[in-house]
Amino acid sequence: MNHRFGDGEPFTIGIEEELLLVDGETFQLDHSADRVIDAMDLPFERGGHEAFLAEVEVRSEPRRTAAEATADIAEGRAAIRAAGAVPLAVGLHPDAAFGDVQLVDTERYRRVEGEMRGLIKRTPECALHVHVAVPSADAAVHALMGLREALPLIGALGAASPFWFGMDSGLASARSAVIRAYPGRGVPPPLRSWDEYVETLEGIALGGGPSDHTMVWWDARLQPRLGTVELRELDVQTGLEQAAGMAALVHALVRRAVEAPPEKLAPAQALHWSSFRAVRDGLDAELLFEGALRPAREAARELLDELRGEDDALDGVERILSEGGAPAQQRDTFAHAGMPGLLQALVDQTAKPL
Repeated sequence: MNHRFGDGEPFTIGIEEELLLVDGETFQLDHSADRVIDAMDLPFERGGHEAFLAEVEVRSEPRRTAAEATADIAEGRAAIRAAGAVPLAVGLHPDAAFGDVQLVDTERYRRVEGEMRGLIKRTPECALHVHVAVPSADAAVHALMGLREALPLIGALGAASPFWFGMDSGLASARSAVIRAYPGRGVPPPLRSWDEYVETLEGIALGGGPSDHTMVWWDARLQPRLGTVELRELDVQTGLEQAAGMAALVHALVRRAVEAPPEKLAPAQALHWSSFRAVRDGLDAELLFEGALRPAREAARELLDELRGEDDALDGVERILSEGGAPAQQRDTFAHAGMPGLLQALVDQTAKPL
């Protein structure tokens, strides 16, 4: 398989952010992405469609730091507003009706609809994707494994979608529960080399899965055509500071895994169960971290202590911890102001500058 690992400057970072479009008065889904994208004053590579017409994806340039990449994302949010639309940064719309979905009419998404059928017609979902360039194919696998070991903790910190279909899901990340119904989602298998990665892709195709590697939807995956490792299954963050913090955390973990590849890889089932705990409980989860079950807050504090001084944007993770996490904040807003108040608060937070 051809790849571009090592073609560019190693450890540059890029962010992709999916944003819902909502009506400016009702805050219900607005299926207007075709119009909004045409009106956005952004280069083609900085903003475009995702699968849903009530959703726009904005993208950063490859940058040296998470803060610089997040500044590009802030420009993308502003461009949506300047185009006369209202962006909402949340993993799932808290109050959208089941089936309130219109898909983008392209060959790729017609193919996805044909394969996923009703799964993709439930509700739009929005994620934060973080790409980090790596210097070689084997380094890419090491980076992927470093992220793999941290997926439960990353999920607990980034969980930010407790509501679905007008009610409290009881989960910290309802979006994560929705996307788990798609095939191939979840924790990637343990891998030691590029050759083993290629063999795994061949096995996926042998079982009837996609031969197109871009349709392999692990929570973290390789992007050979871009030369990056990608953390791809994280709730979009309503606040830009929190988005920068999560991107900086991924950036630091990738660099650390390339410089010191993980020696022992956790069993797949251990990570699967801990990832579910993160989806369910967020910062209140007890999950696998460095070989033992640990409270998520304790593990996060320990990791931030190890990374202290590497990137000022990691303060965004500190803020997540100090504020108690997005699920608790959203539930508190809902308790005091109901669903209209929650939607207003999310729209207002999405509009705040970096």
